[in-house]
Amino acid sequence: MHTAYVVVTLVAALMAGFSGAVLLMRAQWIVQALTDYGVPRSWWTWLGLAKAAGAVGLVVGLFVPVIGVLAGVGLVLYFLGAAVTVARARSYAHIPFPLVYAAPVAGALVLAYAG
Repeated sequence: MHTAYVVVTLVAALMAGFSGAVLLMRAQWIVQALTDYGVPRSWWTWLGLAKAAGAVGLVVGLFVPVIGVLAGVGLVLYFLGAAVTVARARSYAHIPFPLVYAAPVAGALVLAYAG
């Protein structure tokens, strides 16, 4: 079970880190989506940093479990908030995207307590 926890946690960290990096680099496809959803431009850097910090927290959590749990909970709440933002923008076809990023984080949290 420990191997599964480590693998899922690293996948979750890579996905959250990628998501934060593309936002911080202002990739055109993410900028367009955030604009369409009505997310203020002044929030973009902070949102990218939050995802990047969550990714780092997940990795640190492999050695300091409380940090990993806090990072995991924060990322799950972040991506659930993103799904709500997408729904409020009535881009219903895009709702699965933030949930795909939340799923491995939630999986890592479950596996942390299963082992």
